[in-house]
Amino acid sequence: MSKTHWSPVQTLWESSEFILSREAPPSGPESLLVLAPASERPSPATIRQLEYLHSLREKLDSAWFARPLAMGLQNGRPALLLDDPGGIVLEQRLDRPLELPLALRVGIGVASALGRLHARGFIHRNLNPGNVFVNLGTGEVRLVGPNIALRSPGKGCEAPDPIGAVLAFLAPEQTGRMNRSTDSRSDLYAYGVMLYRMVTGVLPFMAKDPMEWLHCHLAVQPTPPNQLSKTVPAQLSAIVMKLLAKTPEDRYQTAAGVEKDLKTCLERVESGGQIGSFPLAMHDLPDQLLISEKLYSRESEIELLLTAYQQVASDGKPALVLVSGHSGIGKSTVVNQLPKHFVAHGGLFASGKFDQHKKDIPYTTVTQAFQKLVRQILSKSDQEVSQWRDRLVEALGTNGQLISNLLPELELVIGKQARVPDLPPQDAHNRFKTTFRRFLGVFVNPEHPLALFLDDLQWADAGTLQLIEYLLTEPEVRYLLLIGAYRDNEVSVSDPLRQTLDKLRDSAIEIRQIALAPLSFGDVTQLVVDSLHAEADRAKVLAQLIHEKTDGNPFFAIQFFRALTEEKLLAFDPETTAWRWDLEQIRTRGFTENISELITDKLGRLSDATLQILKQLACLGSSAEMSTISLLSGESGQALDALVLEPVRAGLVSRLNGSLKFVHDRVQEAPMSSFRKLTAFPSTCGSADCFCSTHRPTKLRRPFLKS
Repeated sequence: MSKTHWSPVQTLWESSEFILSREAPPSGPESLLVLAPASERPSPATIRQLEYLHSLREKLDSAWFARPLAMGLQNGRPALLLDDPGGIVLEQRLDRPLELPLALRVGIGVASALGRLHARGFIHRNLNPGNVFVNLGTGEVRLVGPNIALRSPGKGCEAPDPIGAVLAFLAPEQTGRMNRSTDSRSDLYAYGVMLYRMVTGVLPFMAKDPMEWLHCHLAVQPTPPNQLSKTVPAQLSAIVMKLLAKTPEDRYQTAAGVEKDLKTCLERVESGGQIGSFPLAMHDLPDQLLISEKLYSRESEIELLLTAYQQVASDGKPALVLVSGHSGIGKSTVVNQLPKHFVAHGGLFASGKFDQHKKDIPYTTVTQAFQKLVRQILSKSDQEVSQWRDRLVEALGTNGQLISNLLPELELVIGKQARVPDLPPQDAHNRFKTTFRRFLGVFVNPEHPLALFLDDLQWADAGTLQLIEYLLTEPEVRYLLLIGAYRDNEVSVSDPLRQTLDKLRDSAIEIRQIALAPLSFGDVTQLVVDSLHAEADRAKVLAQLIHEKTDGNPFFAIQFFRALTEEKLLAFDPETTAWRWDLEQIRTRGFTENISELITDKLGRLSDATLQILKQLACLGSSAEMSTISLLSGESGQALDALVLEPVRAGLVSRLNGSLKFVHDRVQEAPMSSFRKLTAFPSTCGSADCFCSTHRPTKLRRPFLKS
């Protein structure tokens, strides 16, 4: 990294994380772009993002992207030099609507650049007018953006933290409230917001704070552009509204598809005629498999959950809803539909997932859930954090350390807490329960009831089960909806969970039960139709095979879908612009009908070095921070990035905000027999091969939290 000094020419934009400026080097007439951290003391994650973008320099083309050139130092801080594409930042020209021909030319240029970015396997994730350079004379466009990420086949990236993106351009699935992954269609939504502003001069939504922005993107339908301005043709308005569809499957599927339609509009305008009407998206078939993430035949179950929440919000009486079904049936997917319905009503949602290898660590999952709430507080304004601080300090009194021991992040809100005196075991247990109830009371009230989702209850520890019983039977606990998901086929009559539920029923606690059934043949057919954009009659043949192989298990069906593309048994034919498959070849290949074997087969194709990383992740749990994995594996940041790329693309793990996570506990469970032989971590009992959580190293027993 060289020390370089530049003469500032112009600051183009500044976010909470980065500053982009156009600057002049010490020699030479050409200017450069400099992407630098906004903070004088940038976080390791910020620097890592700059280094990651620099590592992509050979994959990004200056014909459509401001290509990274070199890392340097600016004012003592790491910075990234980029090729300057010239022109202006589009944001500088959007103080008024663009003339129709110019809007179409610029729109075509953005679609073209975005399509080429997607074709290289990237997702932009933060497309907005500040990240678009345009030559107004020619309509040529170049993109820039520090948050681009590689897309996984058949699945997008996990949604980025909304704080890092411009909220006005955030796709609904990027809000974190839809339980949907981010893919190239998220960029197309942001592009739709840009196009709306280009032709009308205003944004499709206006909001005062982040929560209002999220509500707009999730639930508010924008006014069609042609209703705001008579200069906007109805057909162009329809194109914009299709881009702004709330559900990715209802949008344009490709940048090439919208580019083609805009070119048709421009041709008709330049020929002196009216744009008129024509069928949209006729050239919009993606050549990359994007498996539909719609929910099929789950409407009644979601309605039951919403009804339970509304009842709790109305009368304040705590309630328990149990969602049961086999592994992969979609329990967590159904429950995670709730947050998007809470935004408009101020409701809170927190979730945690039990780990079968941490059953001896009490309260781990409850801790995980409330970590998310505390981090939400820390992301708010100073005034809001101060208000939460006052409530928490008042509620916890002199016992704050009991909760900050569980939630170290809490000290960032309420400060360092005084040590609590020792008590006999039973008294200490009672004190903890009372303190936790008061802590919980800060988050549950008529203004914002709390839905607390605990996943994989069949692996719950004894302490958490006792806490659940206490919270649901304690008269002072109100406005709490507790949702538990569990595999009913793995819970015996003598299981502690079953005994806890019996006690609650004896206490007259109402327990609502939702049992999820497998997808029907019709549901799987619709999944194939939506994913391949195929005719229903043609899709039925493939759907029948998938249904037979997977018994309608959604997770298994999606994994089977991916396996077909990885084996080239399902492929896009550019000549017919349709997906093709050969049923006889698929049957001859002899795919397993066991999801664990299918995943194990995928793992077996990974390199030894990559498999070793996944072994270490499995020892840590279902997820861990990349920095922790780097520390334990001894791999550098860049080397680790390269090693995890394989399983990310295979759909086995996902990356989100600096963490690596198994996409499903089946992925962690299936190869566990080989994971148990890991010798990298000497156990406290002296047995090198022991994997059980009791004998795991002391340092690994506590959840990994940021200090």
